[in-house]
Amino acid sequence: MKRALFCLLMLAFGLTVSAQAEKGTASVSLEKEPIYTVVEQDPEFPGGMEKLYQFIAANVQYPEACKEERISGTVFVTFVIEMDGSINNIKILRDPDPERRLGEEAVRVVKMMPKWKPGKAQGKKVRVQYNLPFKFSLN
Repeated sequence: MKRALFCLLMLAFGLTVSAQAEKGTASVSLEKEPIYTVVEQDPEFPGGMEKLYQFIAANVQYPEACKEERISGTVFVTFVIEMDGSINNIKILRDPDPERRLGEEAVRVVKMMPKWKPGKAQGKKVRVQYNLPFKFSLN
């Protein structure tokens, strides 16, 4: 009787573990989708490039410390536009500010962006690496 109960418990435990392993495998495989740099149809900000520039202009706040120190220049940010249009893997490629305050501001604005229309390769939605410059200038 004890042996039968032990076997039942082991069987139930084994099924639970395998179900969790299958769930884990599914999420890992999504992350392994390739990231494209060149696609047939580029990702698109809702409303197009003009709306993207308007969004950036409306949301960027020049860091006060950078104004006082007269730091300006172009920050280059890269990120991945996922198959559902969400943004992921945001990184600063170049920042003229040694303390990276301008870059942090650019990243903050990218994080605020709505979902994009995803890029396509061979008619399918794909993950796309996107580079975006942010120009900070003092007049």
